[in-house]
Amino acid sequence: MSNPVSSIVGVPTASRKDANMGLMLVEQGKMTSDEVESVRRLQKAEGLRFGEAAQRLGLVTEADIQQVLAHQFDYPYLQAGGGNYSPELMAAYQPFSAEVEMLRSVRSELMLRWFRPGRKSLAIASANPGDGASLLAANLAVVISQLGEQTLLVDANLRNPSQHKIFNLDAGRGLADVLAGRAGLDMLEMAESFVDLSLLPAGSPVPNPQELISRASFVATNKTLCERFDIILYDTPAFSSAADALTIAARAGGVLLVVRKDHTRMADLSAFSDQLRRSGTEVVGSVMVSF
Repeated sequence: MSNPVSSIVGVPTASRKDANMGLMLVEQGKMTSDEVESVRRLQKAEGLRFGEAAQRLGLVTEADIQQVLAHQFDYPYLQAGGGNYSPELMAAYQPFSAEVEMLRSVRSELMLRWFRPGRKSLAIASANPGDGASLLAANLAVVISQLGEQTLLVDANLRNPSQHKIFNLDAGRGLADVLAGRAGLDMLEMAESFVDLSLLPAGSPVPNPQELISRASFVATNKTLCERFDIILYDTPAFSSAADALTIAARAGGVLLVVRKDHTRMADLSAFSDQLRRSGTEVVGSVMVSF
Protein backbone atom coordinates (compact mmCIF):
# COMPACT_ATOMS: atom_id res chain seq x y z
CA MET A 1 0.00 0.00 0.00
CA SER A 2 1.43 3.39 -0.94
CA ASN A 3 2.17 5.97 1.73
CA PRO A 4 -0.11 9.00 1.18
CA VAL A 5 2.33 11.21 3.08
CA SER A 6 5.33 10.57 0.87
CA SER A 7 3.90 12.43 -2.11
CA ILE A 8 3.28 15.50 0.03
CA VAL A 9 6.71 15.41 1.62
CA GLY A 10 8.32 15.04 -1.77
CA VAL A 11 6.89 18.33 -3.08
CA PRO A 12 9.43 21.18 -2.74
CA THR A 13 8.60 23.60 0.06
CA ALA A 14 8.56 26.61 -2.27
CA SER A 15 6.00 24.92 -4.53
CA ARG A 16 3.69 24.19 -1.58
CA LYS A 17 3.95 27.78 -0.37
CA ASP A 18 3.28 29.13 -3.87
CA ALA A 19 0.21 26.91 -4.16
CA ASN A 20 -1.05 28.10 -0.79
CA MET A 21 -0.38 31.71 -1.74
CA GLY A 22 -2.34 31.38 -4.96
CA LEU A 23 -5.22 29.69 -3.14
CA MET A 24 -5.32 32.39 -0.46
CA LEU A 25 -5.32 35.18 -3.04
CA VAL A 26 -8.23 33.52 -4.85
CA GLU A 27 -10.13 33.10 -1.57
CA GLN A 28 -9.56 36.78 -0.78
CA GLY A 29 -10.91 37.78 -4.19
CA LYS A 30 -7.57 39.29 -5.22
CA MET A 31 -7.07 36.88 -8.16
CA THR A 32 -9.00 34.38 -10.24
CA SER A 33 -7.98 30.78 -10.87
CA ASP A 34 -7.09 31.66 -14.47
CA GLU A 35 -4.84 34.47 -13.25
CA VAL A 36 -3.10 32.08 -10.85
CA GLU A 37 -2.32 29.81 -13.79
CA SER A 38 -0.91 32.78 -15.72
CA VAL A 39 1.33 33.59 -12.78
CA ARG A 40 2.55 30.00 -12.58
CA ARG A 41 3.43 29.98 -16.29
CA LEU A 42 5.50 33.15 -15.85
CA GLN A 43 7.05 31.67 -12.72
CA LYS A 44 8.17 28.58 -14.59
CA ALA A 45 9.42 30.51 -17.60
CA GLU A 46 11.55 33.00 -15.69
CA GLY A 47 12.25 31.28 -12.38
CA LEU A 48 10.43 33.86 -10.26
CA ARG A 49 8.74 33.62 -6.89
CA PHE A 50 4.96 33.52 -7.06
CA GLY A 51 4.59 37.00 -5.55
CA GLU A 52 7.16 38.49 -7.91
CA ALA A 53 5.45 36.99 -10.94
CA ALA A 54 2.00 38.13 -9.80
CA GLN A 55 3.24 41.68 -9.26
CA ARG A 56 5.00 41.74 -12.64
CA LEU A 57 1.71 40.86 -14.29
CA GLY A 58 0.05 43.67 -12.36
CA LEU A 59 -2.42 41.33 -10.66
CA VAL A 60 -1.59 42.13 -7.02
CA THR A 61 0.24 44.74 -4.97
CA GLU A 62 3.15 44.37 -2.58
CA ALA A 63 0.68 44.89 0.29
CA ASP A 64 -1.39 41.93 -0.96
CA ILE A 65 1.69 39.69 -0.96
CA GLN A 66 2.81 40.83 2.49
CA GLN A 67 -0.66 40.11 3.86
CA VAL A 68 -0.64 36.55 2.53
CA LEU A 69 2.88 35.93 3.81
CA ALA A 70 1.79 37.14 7.24
CA HIS A 71 -0.98 34.54 7.29
CA GLN A 72 1.36 31.81 6.09
CA PHE A 73 3.79 32.50 8.91
CA ASP A 74 1.10 33.03 11.58
CA TYR A 75 1.87 36.75 11.85
CA PRO A 76 -1.51 38.46 11.56
CA TYR A 77 -1.77 42.14 10.71
CA LEU A 78 -4.29 44.26 8.85
CA GLN A 79 -4.45 46.44 5.79
CA ALA A 80 -5.76 49.98 6.16
CA GLY A 81 -9.49 49.91 6.81
CA GLY A 82 -9.53 46.25 7.84
CA GLY A 83 -10.62 45.11 11.28
CA ASN A 84 -12.45 48.35 12.05
CA TYR A 85 -9.94 49.26 14.76
CA SER A 86 -8.49 52.68 15.51
CA PRO A 87 -5.78 53.67 12.99
CA GLU A 88 -3.62 54.42 16.04
CA LEU A 89 -3.22 50.66 16.48
CA MET A 90 0.06 50.76 14.58
CA ALA A 91 1.01 47.17 15.43
CA ALA A 92 -2.02 46.07 13.42
CA TYR A 93 -1.76 48.42 10.45
CA GLN A 94 1.93 49.38 10.20
CA PRO A 95 3.79 46.25 11.37
CA PHE A 96 7.01 47.11 9.53
CA SER A 97 7.30 50.72 10.72
CA ALA A 98 10.10 52.00 12.95
CA GLU A 99 7.62 52.55 15.78
CA VAL A 100 6.51 48.93 15.74
CA GLU A 101 10.12 47.75 15.57
CA MET A 102 10.59 49.69 18.81
CA LEU A 103 7.61 47.86 20.27
CA ARG A 104 9.18 44.54 19.35
CA SER A 105 12.34 45.56 21.14
CA VAL A 106 10.30 46.43 24.23
CA ARG A 107 8.51 43.10 23.93
CA SER A 108 11.83 41.22 23.78
CA GLU A 109 13.14 43.01 26.87
CA LEU A 110 9.96 42.26 28.80
CA MET A 111 9.96 38.60 27.83
CA LEU A 112 13.58 38.28 28.97
CA ARG A 113 13.50 40.44 32.09
CA TRP A 114 9.96 40.24 33.43
CA PHE A 115 7.56 37.65 32.06
CA ARG A 116 8.65 34.31 33.43
CA PRO A 117 7.02 31.55 35.53
CA GLY A 118 5.15 33.26 38.35
CA ARG A 119 5.15 36.65 36.61
CA LYS A 120 2.31 37.12 34.20
CA SER A 121 0.87 40.58 34.86
CA LEU A 122 2.24 44.06 34.26
CA ALA A 123 0.79 47.55 34.65
CA ILE A 124 1.34 50.16 31.94
CA ALA A 125 1.38 53.60 33.55
CA SER A 126 2.29 57.23 33.00
CA ALA A 127 2.73 60.31 35.14
CA ASN A 128 0.29 62.55 33.26
CA PRO A 129 -2.74 62.28 30.97
CA GLY A 130 -1.78 62.36 27.31
CA ASP A 131 1.54 60.60 27.85
CA GLY A 132 0.44 57.72 25.61
CA ALA A 133 0.09 54.86 28.11
CA SER A 134 -3.18 53.55 26.67
CA LEU A 135 -1.90 53.49 23.10
CA LEU A 136 1.32 51.80 24.14
CA ALA A 137 -0.63 49.19 26.12
CA ALA A 138 -2.86 48.45 23.12
CA ASN A 139 -0.01 48.16 20.63
CA LEU A 140 2.19 46.19 23.02
CA ALA A 141 -0.66 43.73 23.60
CA VAL A 142 -0.88 43.14 19.84
CA VAL A 143 2.84 42.47 19.34
CA ILE A 144 2.99 40.16 22.37
CA SER A 145 0.01 38.18 21.08
CA GLN A 146 1.84 37.79 17.75
CA LEU A 147 4.35 35.59 19.59
CA GLY A 148 1.56 33.08 20.18
CA GLU A 149 1.26 34.03 23.85
CA GLN A 150 -2.31 34.03 25.14
CA THR A 151 -2.50 37.75 25.92
CA LEU A 152 -5.13 39.73 27.81
CA LEU A 153 -5.38 43.52 27.80
CA VAL A 154 -7.35 44.86 30.76
CA ASP A 155 -8.62 48.43 30.70
CA ALA A 156 -8.18 49.27 34.38
CA ASN A 157 -8.62 52.99 33.74
CA LEU A 158 -12.09 53.17 35.27
CA ARG A 159 -12.04 56.99 35.15
CA ASN A 160 -11.35 57.61 31.48
CA PRO A 161 -11.28 54.28 29.61
CA SER A 162 -10.18 54.13 25.98
CA GLN A 163 -9.43 50.53 25.00
CA HIS A 164 -13.03 49.92 23.90
CA LYS A 165 -12.60 52.84 21.47
CA ILE A 166 -9.25 51.61 20.16
CA PHE A 167 -10.56 48.08 19.56
CA ASN A 168 -14.09 49.15 18.61
CA LEU A 169 -15.89 47.32 21.43
CA ASP A 170 -19.23 48.03 23.01
CA ALA A 171 -18.87 50.12 26.16
CA GLY A 172 -20.86 47.60 28.19
CA ARG A 173 -19.86 45.50 31.16
CA GLY A 174 -16.25 44.95 32.11
CA LEU A 175 -13.72 45.13 34.92
CA ALA A 176 -15.75 47.50 37.09
CA ASP A 177 -18.71 45.14 36.99
CA VAL A 178 -16.51 42.16 37.87
CA LEU A 179 -14.96 43.96 40.85
CA ALA A 180 -18.39 45.08 42.06
CA GLY A 181 -19.64 41.50 41.95
CA ARG A 182 -22.22 42.33 39.26
CA ALA A 183 -20.69 40.14 36.53
CA GLY A 184 -18.28 37.29 35.87
CA LEU A 185 -15.48 37.03 33.36
CA ASP A 186 -17.79 35.89 30.59
CA MET A 187 -17.62 39.33 28.97
CA LEU A 188 -14.00 38.87 27.92
CA GLU A 189 -13.77 39.88 24.27
CA MET A 190 -11.64 38.14 21.65
CA ALA A 191 -9.89 40.46 19.21
CA GLU A 192 -11.08 38.70 16.07
CA SER A 193 -8.12 39.68 13.90
CA PHE A 194 -5.59 38.44 16.47
CA VAL A 195 -6.22 34.87 17.54
CA ASP A 196 -4.21 35.10 20.77
CA LEU A 197 -5.45 38.48 22.01
CA SER A 198 -8.39 39.04 24.36
CA LEU A 199 -9.68 42.20 26.02
CA LEU A 200 -11.46 43.07 29.24
CA PRO A 201 -12.93 46.58 28.88
CA ALA A 202 -13.37 48.93 31.80
CA GLY A 203 -17.12 48.38 31.98
CA SER A 204 -19.82 50.49 33.59
CA PRO A 205 -19.01 54.03 34.78
CA VAL A 206 -18.60 54.00 38.57
CA PRO A 207 -18.36 56.71 41.25
CA ASN A 208 -15.76 54.84 43.32
CA PRO A 209 -12.93 53.50 41.08
CA GLN A 210 -10.25 53.72 43.79
CA GLU A 211 -12.34 51.72 46.23
CA LEU A 212 -13.14 49.08 43.61
CA ILE A 213 -9.55 48.40 42.63
CA SER A 214 -8.52 48.33 46.29
CA ARG A 215 -10.91 45.47 47.05
CA ALA A 216 -9.77 41.91 47.55
CA SER A 217 -11.82 41.06 44.45
CA PHE A 218 -9.11 42.69 42.32
CA VAL A 219 -6.50 40.31 43.72
CA ALA A 220 -8.83 37.35 43.19
CA THR A 221 -9.64 38.45 39.64
CA ASN A 222 -5.97 38.88 38.77
CA LYS A 223 -5.23 35.41 40.13
CA THR A 224 -8.01 33.87 38.03
CA LEU A 225 -6.83 35.70 34.91
CA CYS A 226 -3.25 34.54 35.47
CA GLU A 227 -4.52 30.97 35.45
CA ARG A 228 -6.19 31.51 32.08
CA PHE A 229 -3.66 33.69 30.22
CA ASP A 230 0.08 33.78 29.60
CA ILE A 231 0.40 37.58 29.67
CA ILE A 232 -1.84 40.22 31.25
CA LEU A 233 -1.38 43.94 30.64
CA TYR A 234 -3.23 46.53 32.73
CA ASP A 235 -3.89 49.96 31.25
CA THR A 236 -4.03 52.46 34.15
CA PRO A 237 -5.04 56.08 34.77
CA ALA A 238 -2.31 58.71 34.88
CA PHE A 239 -0.71 59.15 38.30
CA SER A 240 -1.40 62.88 38.41
CA SER A 241 -5.13 62.19 37.95
CA ALA A 242 -5.54 59.61 40.71
CA ALA A 243 -3.69 57.14 42.91
CA ASP A 244 -5.29 54.21 41.06
CA ALA A 245 -2.10 53.45 39.13
CA LEU A 246 -0.19 52.84 42.37
CA THR A 247 -2.75 50.29 43.54
CA ILE A 248 -3.01 48.51 40.20
CA ALA A 249 0.77 48.37 39.76
CA ALA A 250 1.15 46.93 43.26
CA ARG A 251 -1.43 44.26 42.45
CA ALA A 252 0.31 43.43 39.16
CA GLY A 253 3.71 43.35 40.85
CA GLY A 254 5.49 45.42 38.23
CA VAL A 255 5.02 48.50 36.10
CA LEU A 256 6.28 49.78 32.77
CA LEU A 257 6.44 53.58 32.69
CA VAL A 258 5.48 55.49 29.56
CA VAL A 259 7.16 58.80 28.78
CA ARG A 260 6.00 60.97 25.91
CA LYS A 261 8.64 62.91 24.02
CA ASP A 262 8.45 66.68 24.57
CA HIS A 263 5.46 66.22 26.86
CA THR A 264 6.28 64.39 30.09
CA ARG A 265 7.93 66.49 32.79
CA MET A 266 10.87 64.68 34.37
CA ALA A 267 9.94 66.00 37.82
CA ASP A 268 6.53 64.33 37.50
CA LEU A 269 8.07 61.09 36.32
CA SER A 270 10.57 61.11 39.20
CA ALA A 271 7.82 61.70 41.77
CA PHE A 272 5.77 58.86 40.31
CA SER A 273 8.75 56.48 40.29
CA ASP A 274 9.52 57.28 43.94
CA GLN A 275 5.93 56.57 44.95
CA LEU A 276 5.96 53.25 43.10
CA ARG A 277 9.15 52.12 44.75
CA ARG A 278 7.89 53.13 48.18
CA SER A 279 4.81 50.99 47.59
CA GLY A 280 7.06 48.01 46.84
CA THR A 281 6.30 47.88 43.11
CA GLU A 282 9.13 46.99 40.76
CA VAL A 283 9.65 49.51 37.97
CA VAL A 284 10.51 47.17 35.11
CA GLY A 285 11.60 49.98 32.79
CA SER A 286 10.43 53.00 30.84
CA VAL A 287 9.51 53.61 27.22
CA MET A 288 9.62 56.92 25.38
CA VAL A 289 6.90 57.33 22.77
CA SER A 290 6.21 60.03 20.22
CA PHE A 291 2.53 59.34 19.49
